[in-house]
Amino acid sequence: MSDSRRVPMGVDPFKPNSARIYNYMLGGKDYYEADREYAERVLLVAPDSKALAQMSRRFLLQGVTRAAEAGIRQFIDVGAGIPISPSVHEVAREIDPSVRVISVDSDPVVHAHATALLSGSSGQTPIWADLRDPDDLIERLRSEALIDFARPVAVLIVGVLHFIMDDEGPAEIIARLRAVMAPGSLLVLTHATSDSDSNFIRQAMSATRGSSAVPALRSSTEIATYLDGFEMLDPGLAPIQDWLDDDSPTTRVEILGCVCTKS
Repeated sequence: MSDSRRVPMGVDPFKPNSARIYNYMLGGKDYYEADREYAERVLLVAPDSKALAQMSRRFLLQGVTRAAEAGIRQFIDVGAGIPISPSVHEVAREIDPSVRVISVDSDPVVHAHATALLSGSSGQTPIWADLRDPDDLIERLRSEALIDFARPVAVLIVGVLHFIMDDEGPAEIIARLRAVMAPGSLLVLTHATSDSDSNFIRQAMSATRGSSAVPALRSSTEIATYLDGFEMLDPGLAPIQDWLDDDSPTTRVEILGCVCTKS
């Protein structure tokens, strides 16, 4: 657990933060007592949360491996969260040490932690930007020479899109990113679905009401429309358990994952 005497500037260790709670669920160490207590309350209502977080992370890293093995050497990790090992950077650089990872997050708490933890680290750069403004994100990646959009790139959007509300244009965001991705690029994406257990959905909505963690659950049919213009790799838009190589447990909430190519 992080020592509250060594807190990054701008971070309140006494107020629960979703990124640090997620870090706790993953078995990380960059959280505070307030985060642990909140996470344990969430697990009382939604005991699947820790297993889902860990499976989502494994799906993400599996997508990173696939992209790096396909020859992609630049990664945009959107909603990257607080760095935790094994990281996107570590997994990709096992295949090629020249890989560059841009870690994007709109949470100032995450940015403060990431800047402190990644200071002096080669090949990875944290930036504070918001997926809901894709034009600004793309312009920054270009103008700061972080990403060469003339070359294939892996865009990782795991555990993020279901927090983009309908009026914030999730389909338009994906379409804007697709437009600048070079042929041979990969999109790695997850989305929680309304096909989940109805009792769980009611409990989750009640538990998160009034917070920034209220998800916009969507049907698999609607999520699939966001991927127009991409070619889905097998097994397609499917529960993340179907992408993993072991007997992963079923869960009351269904998170769909996909890996898509830009032709």
